[in-house]
Amino acid sequence: MGQAIVQGILLGGVFAVIGIGMSMIFGIVKLANLAHGEFFILGAYFSSVFAKLLGIPPLLTLIIITPIMFFTGYVVQGGLINRVLGKGDEPPLLVTFGLSFILQNVLLLIFSADQQMLRTTYQLSIIPISDNIVISVLYLINFIVSVCVIVFLSLFLKYTFIGKSIRAVSDDNAAASLMGVGVNHTYSVAMGIACATAAIAGVVIGTTFTFFPYTGSAYLLIAFGVVVLGGMGSIPGTLVGGLVFGLARTIGSEVFGTNYQMMIGYIVLLVMLMIRPQGIFSR
Repeated sequence: MGQAIVQGILLGGVFAVIGIGMSMIFGIVKLANLAHGEFFILGAYFSSVFAKLLGIPPLLTLIIITPIMFFTGYVVQGGLINRVLGKGDEPPLLVTFGLSFILQNVLLLIFSADQQMLRTTYQLSIIPISDNIVISVLYLINFIVSVCVIVFLSLFLKYTFIGKSIRAVSDDNAAASLMGVGVNHTYSVAMGIACATAAIAGVVIGTTFTFFPYTGSAYLLIAFGVVVLGGMGSIPGTLVGGLVFGLARTIGSEVFGTNYQMMIGYIVLLVMLMIRPQGIFSR
């Protein structure tokens, strides 16, 4: 059981960074981005391409792909989603659904349906803690990266000018607009940040699990689960939600078997929805 708890905590950090971008966009734009899972996989494929071209580890490719994904998110929000905001709930959802479908098929056309994985030199390395507990170096590094992203994003939103603008728009976009904040520009920046974090999540996912063009849908469900557990729009809550979801999966796998690990995670989610539907940290 000790090994399951350690594994669940480390896996929870991975789940948290999967959900952070979706939580941010939902909290600011009030939009459930159905293409968020495809942004993970796009980041993973970008990392695979640059790692092979430049001969560098996947984590170092983040220096290149994070700005690319930020620009992609900015253009998607500014060029597509902003045009349909305020016209009802359905048009933005349909835009993100269509974007998801397009990205899946473009990735399938370019990279084929073969599964891939980002290789690292420490993929199989472990740190023994006791006779029954070992820590995967890969999981530990991914956990540290995930926590650093969440802490950095929290500080960014709290102390920087653009971060304060994002928070102001999230609280009341009409009042923020009257105070001189460009609401549409702020939405685009927020989507750019969400896609940049999705790139980081893609690298974390790609080094941990295999992926292919249609994998994004499965991770979108995990992102929804993490965000609902932590509270929509709460960045610290996303970390806690990821840890809860990760522990539920690994402990459930230990008790009931590997085939039931996803089911246990979603049972915990359903219980949380019955007890506290707004999530752990949501106001």
